[in-house]
Amino acid sequence: MYNLLAYGRMISNPARFRAYTEALRRMVKPGSVVLDLGTGPGIMALLACRFGARKVYAIESSPIIDVAREVTRSNGMAEKIEFIQAVSTEVTLPEAVDVIVSDLNGTLPWYQHHLSSVVDARRRFLKPDGVLIPGKENIWIGVVENENAYSECTQPWETGHGFDMQAARDLATNTPQVLRLKLESLLVQPQCGLVLDFMELEGTDSKAEVSFIVTRPGIGHGALVWFDCELGDEISFSNAPGCEKSIYGQTFFPWRAPVRLETGDVVRLKLNCSLLADDYTFRWRTEVLAQGNKTDVKARFDQSDFHSLPISMASLRKGAVAYVPRGNGDASVDSFILQAMDGQASVGQIAARVSKFFPEKFQAPAEALSRVARVSRNYSD
Repeated sequence: MYNLLAYGRMISNPARFRAYTEALRRMVKPGSVVLDLGTGPGIMALLACRFGARKVYAIESSPIIDVAREVTRSNGMAEKIEFIQAVSTEVTLPEAVDVIVSDLNGTLPWYQHHLSSVVDARRRFLKPDGVLIPGKENIWIGVVENENAYSECTQPWETGHGFDMQAARDLATNTPQVLRLKLESLLVQPQCGLVLDFMELEGTDSKAEVSFIVTRPGIGHGALVWFDCELGDEISFSNAPGCEKSIYGQTFFPWRAPVRLETGDVVRLKLNCSLLADDYTFRWRTEVLAQGNKTDVKARFDQSDFHSLPISMASLRKGAVAYVPRGNGDASVDSFILQAMDGQASVGQIAARVSKFFPEKFQAPAEALSRVARVSRNYSD
């Protein structure tokens, strides 16, 4: 979820806002029906109304939707915009739409349920001749030299204050970082490794495979990935190195160790992006060949952010197919609360019951009230 400050940065980012404004100006016709997917504070919905939309359905699952409602009322557009607080895949609209506009990216398009939400909305809501904003995202990849960024993730563990901290360093080099680099950091000519065409996209996972010839000598520290966002009719913006400052930055995938690269060396990179639960896991495999010689391998790495956090054997065991779980004390409390949420008792009344049945868990009434309120926010209508 984005917070309010993040939404503010999106609105105030000139390149992004200009591109979305112009795309809506061209795509929204008088009488259009528009779906604003992930409306946030409602700025896209307001723009769609300004450009002639008859009706806007604005879907947002987070509480920021209340801000959008207030903003809409303040601008006299409440009758045209219908706000729906829900996950879009659980929504049914009364009519098909002419335009779907969304910006659910993180630093890369593979962010939480962005792709699956867009694919679902296109299939169920978009008219056959309707348009998506954006229509495509082109994924670019390069190899960079940036000692500062690399040292930030490795140096604390290499110092170690006299202790061997290699285990922590291994985790750190499997952790992607958000950077804002200049073109001078690139050691290769970047390549477009993948095009996400939202009108054709069906799945949530992606693969990219590229091969580079090193164009200037240097120390390779990892791969850099960014996107060009095509909103239609030659309208676009990018978070590429050297472009107008973007809120997104680029994503740096560090190598396990720096590699000295010479002009003519070949770097092969495979990037896999897989949706697991509520977000993506990235795997990046790298091979460096001296002057392209297949038998002279300078480096070979196989990395994943799955290995960027310590995972205990106990935790892995609890997720195994054959594991038979047994609820602990916290599960008993939440189960009691859920059963009490029968549409008859208030949060305060349920909290009083919880305090009575679980006195060892709650030292004060406020603690029980906080627990019940959390469960209520997550599971009540």
